[in-house]
Amino acid sequence: MKIGVLGTGMVGKTIATKLAGLGHEVLMGSRTADNEGAAEWVASTGNGASQGTFADAAAFGRLLFNCTAGAASIDALDSARSENLAGKTLVDVSNPLDFSQGMPPSLFVCNTDSLAEQIQRAFPEARVVKTLNTVNHEVMVDPARVPGGHDVFVCGNDETAKAEVVELLRSFGWPAEHIVDLGDITAVWDGGLSPVLAPAPGSPRHRLLQRRRRQVDTILT
Repeated sequence: MKIGVLGTGMVGKTIATKLAGLGHEVLMGSRTADNEGAAEWVASTGNGASQGTFADAAAFGRLLFNCTAGAASIDALDSARSENLAGKTLVDVSNPLDFSQGMPPSLFVCNTDSLAEQIQRAFPEARVVKTLNTVNHEVMVDPARVPGGHDVFVCGNDETAKAEVVELLRSFGWPAEHIVDLGDITAVWDGGLSPVLAPAPGSPRHRLLQRRRRQVDTILT
């Protein structure tokens, strides 16, 4: 499959490398076509790897990954151009982290909205699926790095797009029984820090939240 990866940081490079290793053709996009980080990734990855702008990556890929910093995601996707996103599955792994006050970061959107929802509203023809944003970039593509059973979450409005993403997650090594579909895009809990709505104790959403907290505890300890 032709896949466009937007972003040249650790997350973008890790996901792009895994995809290329699985036999996909991958174009890494950045703000400029000659980005040095992307060029280094292409040179180290070899066959099937290429680079270009955000728009090049979005036009190239049948499926896209947004691996840009959360604060820059909307601008990056604007640069990718809405016509290149239309009808495509857009896997959003970004988090709305605000580093303006130093560490630890806060969230620049939470509680009543989420970055993934903002992306879906800004690009209504894209099929946004949120996943992988609650785990370390190495665990994203190699869940066995964390001992024991742990879950990854997906949500989005388009069932076909979610099914496509689930298959990719399984190819990354996530067992089907540990891929949890939370529902539509409003189920996003960006950063794994605060739910959009607090679920009632004992409800399915409450049990999912408990599972998510256990997963985060496992990764951070």
